[in-house]
Amino acid sequence: MAYWCVLAAALLPYAWTVVAKGSGKGFDNRDPRGWLQRQDNPRVARANAAQLNAFEAFPAFAVAVVMAQLAGVDPRRVAWLALAFVLLRVLHGVFYVADRDRLRSLAWAGGFACVLALLVSAALAVR
Repeated sequence: MAYWCVLAAALLPYAWTVVAKGSGKGFDNRDPRGWLQRQDNPRVARANAAQLNAFEAFPAFAVAVVMAQLAGVDPRRVAWLALAFVLLRVLHGVFYVADRDRLRSLAWAGGFACVLALLVSAALAVR
């Protein structure tokens, strides 16, 4: 389950990419980053920000899952934390696009807590 969650988290930024590019007008694939920067639609900007944040959150999560697995942390604990991370990150993006800043921040903090729990669990398992 945890590895499927890593796959889901790896693909999640692309969902927000689709939202960003689909929310604007006249998407230009020859200059996608420039096109995104020129958009004045707040939904495009928020979806792009969600995309960037999802890319930023992924490495720590993937490393935390692998560390927990290698350290011999209970697989059920790893799976539940990984699943919670993915669900919270989906909510983070939804709240980002919907401009719900407080809920977005809570979802972000919850996802971060899952990563910390995985890392601490791994560290405690090998002491």
